[in-house]
Amino acid sequence: MLRQASIALLLTAAIHVAHAQDTPKTVPLGARLEHYDYPYPVHWFEVHTQGHDLQMAYMDLQPTKPNGQAVVLLHGKNFCAPYWTATAERLREDGYRVIVPDQIGFCKSSKPRDIQYSFHQLAANTRGLLASLGIDKSIVIAHSMGGMVGARYTLMFPESVSKLVLVDPIGLEDWKAKGVPWRSVDDWYKNELKTSYATIKAYQLKSYYDNHWQPQYDRWALLQAGMYDGDGRETAAWAGALTYDMIYTQPVIDEFPRIRVPTVLIVGQADRTALGRDIAPPAVAAKLGDYPALGKAAAQAIPGARLISLDGLGHAPMLEAPERFYKALDDALAR
Repeated sequence: MLRQASIALLLTAAIHVAHAQDTPKTVPLGARLEHYDYPYPVHWFEVHTQGHDLQMAYMDLQPTKPNGQAVVLLHGKNFCAPYWTATAERLREDGYRVIVPDQIGFCKSSKPRDIQYSFHQLAANTRGLLASLGIDKSIVIAHSMGGMVGARYTLMFPESVSKLVLVDPIGLEDWKAKGVPWRSVDDWYKNELKTSYATIKAYQLKSYYDNHWQPQYDRWALLQAGMYDGDGRETAAWAGALTYDMIYTQPVIDEFPRIRVPTVLIVGQADRTALGRDIAPPAVAAKLGDYPALGKAAAQAIPGARLISLDGLGHAPMLEAPERFYKALDDALAR
């Protein structure tokens, strides 16, 4: 297994190449990131579901001066737990115990081929993990697809959530209800097999970062691309197809009025993320991903929710403008 230092050097070299050409060479990292070490020790929670014995990876950051509260950070569809590192470290310094999992089907966790993915199951897995660690109640900070997991978790286990913070969550609109065509798992799979650094960058540049790419984004694009390079491609692509189908077919937005915990939305006003825009009719595509409007509507739908708007920022404010994001997060967590 390649050690962290070796991988860091390889990824750094790839990023330097990225500055000189549009498509740098991706380092193969394995379908479960077998060749990439996380910044903190990885622990494993055993998940038994649908006839499978699965492993859910997570990091557990213990504070030096505990404030008695725990935070769980939920990742997005196109991200892995390490992109939360700076946020997690800052929360730990503030006294929080911080749990950062990879959901089943993503990153270092198991990617079973014959399984039905659901947000209910991912939420139940997350609750099982936290219960195994003796965490009865936590703050849930959920980004992108993690917002759909976090919303479902809060609906299923309201007594276990002290506050819900949704950071540029997807699922603020029901794409199929808005006219985005259905795509079969087989078609998703064919699309996922084409995944590369170049396709990841092109999508994120337009949808996430308002056509402004910064060198620091390369690290995370290369990490994602590394799962699709080499022997891991088919496994990663199939898991990606199944989870895209989950996202499209399992909207949670209509249940927002049932959320009964303190909720704050942090929304980048330049975010334009939308599932299926590439195959939607032009008239439909043009209206998708309007986060300024979607954020306001979501805050109105969730009883007592508060909206923090980040002007000029896109889908991943913790990467795009960390200090502005931390200020918003401090505001969201303030009692």
